[in-house]
Amino acid sequence: MTNSLGSLSVTQLKQAITIKEQIEALESELASVLGGAAPAAVSAPSRAGRKKRRMSAAARARISAAQRARWANQKKATAAAPAAVPKKRKVTAAGRKRLSALAKARWAKVRAAGKASLKAG
Repeated sequence: MTNSLGSLSVTQLKQAITIKEQIEALESELASVLGGAAPAAVSAPSRAGRKKRRMSAAARARISAAQRARWANQKKATAAAPAAVPKKRKVTAAGRKRLSALAKARWAKVRAAGKASLKAG
């Protein structure tokens, strides 16, 4: 219901009251037909009549054994092929010297252009 009661006209309110009274009359009639059961209980599905499912011990044992087998296979697979971690590469002294020279040349170029950072612009 999108309208609030304050925005409804008198005729709309009277119509709403009439409909509400009809609904209440039908609910009481339904309750009398069903032997006094409350309308809310009738509309909601009841779980009282349902039987709870139970798993047999044998089925539970089969499921447990299958899961243990999956875990064993997974453990075996990870033990057989450990994650290959690449070796860390080291920069040689000559490489460091070359990189240092490149950086110094790059900064000299930046300073010669009168800039304070390497960013373009």
